[in-house]
Amino acid sequence: MADGTTQRVLRLLTLLQQRRAWTGPELAGELGVTDRCVRRDVERLRDLGYPVHASQGVGGGYRLGAGQALPPLLLDDDEAIATAVSLRMAAGGTVAGAGEAALRTLAKLDQVMPPRLGAEVRALHGATDTLVGGGPEVEGEVLMTLARACRDAVRLRFRYAARDGRATERTVEPVRMVATARRWYLMAFDVDRDDWRTFRLDRMSDVRPTTWRFEPREHPDPATFVQDAVVAAPYRHVARAHVHAAAEAVLEHVPPQVGAVVDDPDRPGWSLLTTGGDDLERLAVHLAWLPYDVEVIGPDALRDAAGRLGERLGALVTSPGSLTGSRHAGSPGRASSPR
Repeated sequence: MADGTTQRVLRLLTLLQQRRAWTGPELAGELGVTDRCVRRDVERLRDLGYPVHASQGVGGGYRLGAGQALPPLLLDDDEAIATAVSLRMAAGGTVAGAGEAALRTLAKLDQVMPPRLGAEVRALHGATDTLVGGGPEVEGEVLMTLARACRDAVRLRFRYAARDGRATERTVEPVRMVATARRWYLMAFDVDRDDWRTFRLDRMSDVRPTTWRFEPREHPDPATFVQDAVVAAPYRHVARAHVHAAAEAVLEHVPPQVGAVVDDPDRPGWSLLTTGGDDLERLAVHLAWLPYDVEVIGPDALRDAAGRLGERLGALVTSPGSLTGSRHAGSPGRASSPR
């Protein structure tokens, strides 16, 4: 197949995987082609081994069935390398059983790769170690149950353990899962609390779909909503500060699961940082550790904590036998009150 046709056929396959059934006109509209072209592309998928079923008449259309054989792998060089790297990273991930599954998949991928690419991937693996762990594991079955519920707009019930260990029964309308570097979260509408909520997947148990389908609601952006919950809601204190650097630069030092950073619309060259913590002095240390000037917006208690910390640090450099003088040349920026 020509490159354009191949890309269109892969796009058709993606559409068929996203929804249970499509009509011919719907697929033609998504692909920007004619119904006849859709029929030809469906035949190409069948030739590759994908069981695409078609039905005629009112309500008829196309759906992807369960295949028995593995069709040819349609990956270019960059895609094959990216797939291998992703599988290598999954070997140390936070999904229970994913490490072994990833290694098995790598072995299968190695068998269908051209020798040249296989040698490059093996060189990559031989030069790489993966640190396993770093976050609580989530069962793959739970991930699939949640994914199907999000796709099909089906209510879920589960038991949820709060930070203090207290368990509650929840009924939710799931929207999207969000993965950070260490944890998985579900954004959903909590039916009993009549509000949007974020749930850590590793704290969920007895997850079961109901037979109740719901009409999707207007909802906040899932990634932004989860980030706001992760960096603020779980903590006693929420700090906001001006940082004298663009958001892109600050994000190199502040992971998204630690703080939310945006460019300050009122102060060019500055950004706004929101982060949370249970100890104000620790928050002050984290702000001071940034290699930029920092101005605390609030809370006032954070400025007081920074002042106490500064006094103790001053006592260290003025005590007998200690080093004196200016700050070390590579030391981080300081936390201060707004000018």
